[in-house]
Amino acid sequence: MRFGVLGPLQVWSSTGKPGTIRETKVRALLAYLLSYDGRPVPADRLIEDLWGDRLPANPVSTLQTRVWQLRKALEEIEPGGKALVLSGPAGYGLAAPAVDSEEFRALVAKARANGDPMLLTEALALWRGTAYEGFEFAEAVRARLEEERLVAQEDLADARLALGQHRELVSELGELVTLHPLRERLHALHLQALYGAGRQAEALERYDALRRRLADELGVDPSPELSAVYQAVLRQEPTLATRSRTNLPEPLTELIGRDEALATVKHLLTTNRLVTLTGSGGVGKTRMALEAARQVAAGYPDGAWLVELAGTDSPAEAVAAVLSVRDSSDEPLVDRLAQGLHGKRMLLVLDNCEHLIEPVAELARVLLARVPGLRILATSQESLAVDGERLWAVPPLELDSAVELFTARAASAVPGFVADDAQAVAAICQRLDGIPLALELAATRVRALGVRELAERLDDRFGLLVTGRRGAPARQQTLRAMIDWSWDLLTESERIVLRRLAVQAEGCTLAAAEAVCAGDGIKPSDVLDLISRLVDRSLVVAVPTADGPRYRLLESVTAYCLERLEERATVEARHRRYYLDLAVEADTKLRGHDQQLWLSRLDVETANLRTALESSIATGDAETALRLTTTLGWYWFVRGRLGEARRSLARALALPGPTDAKALAGLWRAAFTLLVRDGVDPVTADLDDLYAAARDRGLAALVLGSAHLGFGESTVAARWLDRAAGDFTENDRHWGTATIETYRASGALVGGDLAQARELAARSTATFRELGERWGLLRVTEVLAFLAEIGGDYAEATRLHEDGLCYARELGLWIEASYELSGLGRLALLAGDFEAADNFHRQGMDLARAQSHQRGVQFAEVGLGLSARRQGELDRAETHLRAWLDWCREYGGAAGVALILAELGFTAEQRGDADQARALHTEGLAAAKQVGDPRAIALAYEGLAGVESLTGNTAEARRLLDRAAALRDSVGAPLPEGERFDLNRITARL
Repeated sequence: MRFGVLGPLQVWSSTGKPGTIRETKVRALLAYLLSYDGRPVPADRLIEDLWGDRLPANPVSTLQTRVWQLRKALEEIEPGGKALVLSGPAGYGLAAPAVDSEEFRALVAKARANGDPMLLTEALALWRGTAYEGFEFAEAVRARLEEERLVAQEDLADARLALGQHRELVSELGELVTLHPLRERLHALHLQALYGAGRQAEALERYDALRRRLADELGVDPSPELSAVYQAVLRQEPTLATRSRTNLPEPLTELIGRDEALATVKHLLTTNRLVTLTGSGGVGKTRMALEAARQVAAGYPDGAWLVELAGTDSPAEAVAAVLSVRDSSDEPLVDRLAQGLHGKRMLLVLDNCEHLIEPVAELARVLLARVPGLRILATSQESLAVDGERLWAVPPLELDSAVELFTARAASAVPGFVADDAQAVAAICQRLDGIPLALELAATRVRALGVRELAERLDDRFGLLVTGRRGAPARQQTLRAMIDWSWDLLTESERIVLRRLAVQAEGCTLAAAEAVCAGDGIKPSDVLDLISRLVDRSLVVAVPTADGPRYRLLESVTAYCLERLEERATVEARHRRYYLDLAVEADTKLRGHDQQLWLSRLDVETANLRTALESSIATGDAETALRLTTTLGWYWFVRGRLGEARRSLARALALPGPTDAKALAGLWRAAFTLLVRDGVDPVTADLDDLYAAARDRGLAALVLGSAHLGFGESTVAARWLDRAAGDFTENDRHWGTATIETYRASGALVGGDLAQARELAARSTATFRELGERWGLLRVTEVLAFLAEIGGDYAEATRLHEDGLCYARELGLWIEASYELSGLGRLALLAGDFEAADNFHRQGMDLARAQSHQRGVQFAEVGLGLSARRQGELDRAETHLRAWLDWCREYGGAAGVALILAELGFTAEQRGDADQARALHTEGLAAAKQVGDPRAIALAYEGLAGVESLTGNTAEARRLLDRAAALRDSVGAPLPEGERFDLNRITARL
């Protein structure tokens, strides 16, 4: 556990996670104990300083309470933390606390002992504000720490002046002088900075002003040290403007979006003697290295030096030229360099090493071994592979930072530029992969095109991004040149694999790469080694996943490689074949123990599966297109991707192909069309003829049955379920039987045959558990939950819906999750918790809407209507309910119509409108009889009883209520207490 007092009081756990201590007096107690550096503090002193004149009634007891609270707070931040608070005869204390103030002092002492200003920078970075901020009792310790901080700032400024950083220090020292106007060492440093920055007159004026102030306020003259600086300024002594010991160029633009990365690189340089920044071309390796070197240069007494290697074939000669080390004919240059650097403490930035990787690696190895004070920061598209090397990959910019960079550069190119189309700017940044150079090139085109047109033209990115900065290296002046630089460094085998990887969409597995990239002299066993080398060269990104690494290309690299893919037709055919085989294998694994794994695999490969389908359609490969779409049918159904399934099947069916394959695809397309039921694409084919012509049709028939069942067409559903039962293969027979029983249980539930629903659901549950089939358990759990709800066992129904929600979330089945959330909303409603009910229903509605699943949205919003009516908000209830009445009449089935009409009828009755209520309940009764569910019919009778009670016809009302009760008893489902809202109202009125 670590404590912070160099700013607002802070506590961190051992993992670095900030903790919270909210109570003011407990925070003050902790700060007081910390100020004693582990020594015990007497209780009476704590009481006096913490409470002063406003003592609590029982000071000792109150202090003990605060100590207990402190221990409790520390224990919550870090298990075992309470043991840090000690108590004894001498008072209270903290056991050896790790405090940032002590860390600061240790770093400052080490910096002075080693002459290492970098440690001063690290020490000063620990400060987050004023020491012991907000604690009056800590005035003395605060003053001591602030003085130590100021001295460290002066020491660091002195070291930076020695490196020639006069211009950078002028404003920093100016601010400190303003805060400490009589501190003479600060003034001396400020005078040197002003003079070195070419502001001699201002330096002399500052000295004169200080001299007068010292005389007026203190009656003293400036110190000899300050006077000596003044005299040196007057004489213009050269030593005051020491030549900068660096050739690092001053940045012309702000470095955007790299604060965290810079901090990481600087930290790596404090603990490693060779740090290599890797990354793709244009990602900003050079810019990052220069900024990191500039910020740490003060820590190297012999300077920080940039060695640009892009235009040379001898890294040793380039280093010798920069450091002015003369060559000698009688000994190797690398030895001469090592001798010349002996005893030096410096930083070398070796930029663009990738084309000289072997000689650079050898140079770095020799120099690091023979010059202990040397550190090297290298940039390269691949590792130097030298002992002790620390690699750090410079990542592309995150979207927010990419947008900020693009906007800033566009504003520079177009005065007054305002990014008024955020969507277009985000698209540009995403399609250019957050690569800074690409974004800067794109920004130069804003003046001519604007952001929207620029975004639309990025398909021709190599023809578009051809205007760069004058004076920039040739490889950075166009997007094509940026990638050409990397391409030219590859072997022919590496180029072949790289360009063939470009057909993969959003990455691929090693197995996919081997299947698609092998051929023409490249064996499958060669592919891993070649990809590894491309990863090392930062042209392929390896993304770790649970199934092993996935290999992907940046979008610009993909576009470049596709241009060079002469054998594209052959490679795309391999791609189609591989992903069809994958889909076929997945289809056999989606039912059973491996279901979750294969659902995830197909999710990850969705882009490749879509690409394979597009390729099949574009080349007229009907057999692959039809097979791929029908094989993916069950996956699309389980995932709820109904629209994608329907569109994909329609496109495959548009190709001429085998009759049986087209018949099967037609069955699947009809199933998805029936499931969507949006009126856009009605089913026109003769499904019986398609069924007769198709092979392997069991799953399609099952989905057709579920489509009809979901919309209340139980007779048609039963026919398709019967067909499905006879069409499953031996491997799927037990699974198919259990699934059909689940659907039949659901149909029995809707039809009011609760006993059969329970029996079927119990059998299918046992089979699904044996098979390890979670999707099936999710579906049957939904049936069991509604059965428990009907029986009034709300606790069991809640448990089952929660189990179902867990299954849905584990499998990523968000449509099913929406139903489970709405089911929990119904139960909260029955329990009278309207706030929870509305919350669950809104979550369910949002989830269903995100999946474009109309039926799920309908189910959830009707639940909001049920809740609103029971809360007496009749207008809101009617709005929710009427929003779905016409949809249910057309698509939702009679059961949905019956429920909504009953609810609207009760709404009208509660308003006192007997005529409208009678009309609605009469229409609802007809819909309920069409469903055949005795419970739905009973609800309509109860609604009509409410109308009769409103008009004073007591006898008829009681007769209707008796009929409703008899119907409910006939299926063993009397109204549980949670559903008696309307019955109790009507009975009370009677």
